[in-house]
Amino acid sequence: MSLLHTIQSLSTRYSEEVISFRRHLHANPELSYQEFATAKFIADTLKGFGLKPQEGIAHTGVVVLIEGKNPTKKVIALRADIDALPIVEANQVTYQSKNKGVMHACGHDVHTASLLGTAKILFETKSQWEGTVKLIFQPGEEKNPGGASIMIKGGVLQNPAPTSIVGQHVFPLLPVGKIGFREGKYMASSDEIYLKVIGKGGHGAAPELTIDPVVIASHIIIALQQVISRNASPKQPTVLTFGKITAMGATNIIPDEVNIAGTFRALDETWRAEGLKKIKKMAESIAEGMGGKCEVDIHHGYPYLENNPALTKSIKQAAEEYVGKENVVDIDLTLGSEDFAYYSQVIPASFYRLGTRNEAKGITSYVHTPTFDIDEDALKIGPGLMAWMAIKQLTA
Repeated sequence: MSLLHTIQSLSTRYSEEVISFRRHLHANPELSYQEFATAKFIADTLKGFGLKPQEGIAHTGVVVLIEGKNPTKKVIALRADIDALPIVEANQVTYQSKNKGVMHACGHDVHTASLLGTAKILFETKSQWEGTVKLIFQPGEEKNPGGASIMIKGGVLQNPAPTSIVGQHVFPLLPVGKIGFREGKYMASSDEIYLKVIGKGGHGAAPELTIDPVVIASHIIIALQQVISRNASPKQPTVLTFGKITAMGATNIIPDEVNIAGTFRALDETWRAEGLKKIKKMAESIAEGMGGKCEVDIHHGYPYLENNPALTKSIKQAAEEYVGKENVVDIDLTLGSEDFAYYSQVIPASFYRLGTRNEAKGITSYVHTPTFDIDEDALKIGPGLMAWMAIKQLTA
């Protein structure tokens, strides 16, 4: 039996175990940077395979090396994220979240379980390939500053240093059995914008005695869309969205201040910096021109994610070998954001998508929703696919 067929067979054979990992993780989610029980489960599972994981990286991160023959020949890294979201789960399933208000609504339970399966497959076949695979179980993907940035500062890309890194993410828009790839720019940078518009409150029937921050805030929100429509190139994908406005007045009360929160997304670091400067200057100037003041607080988030073209071509070819060319698709760029982008700023990286949708089973909800779930048949594919990608990279 060829190594490819061996890995495919092992992935199928271990799928029930991997599904049990996923269900345990799904039922016991933990928020970003609080994944202590999750990290222990990961480490204990790896130890059960006979591996020696390194624990406590960025507090709750876990790293393990799987060495094949001639382990110093080449090193590549595989990454999974382990944190959950502050969402109340609506799914009525046996593995429903036991932690009220916390849910694996972005598939990190799937990523973690799948990479545990990959670890088992790689360890069992280590006599049949050369090099070293570094498996990274990373905390805090969902919350600034991003666990990836902390783990990089902690030396996760050193000792030994991988030549490339690959990440997998569920994709509820893609049917189970399909795998999606995109070369080059793929995901956007993400910055949080907080505006405090300060005026002078008073009675709603005497606006001449006030400086109305609600009116000022309204002008700012509309005007800032010019940053997108008249400053960003039409060829440069950009999003500016304000999703929260708080004005603690009433029908007849003009408040002293209005608070606005939003997000700015871009796919170019130079334009990202320019756009943020324009947002700050315009908001401050409009408020001042209308007699008020605007305090601008920008929380810088993740950079844009660049899928290295050569690496992406290579793992895409590996996927075609694993699932068949008809099941490998090209996907469009997205203005969503991922802290895997930090890795892509340091070494060649590629982030691909694992199809998890099954309309016949009613599994169609998008990520970050209370009804998100996956067709667990994806876990028959994910572990072996990632193992094959790793081995192919080691021989590339």
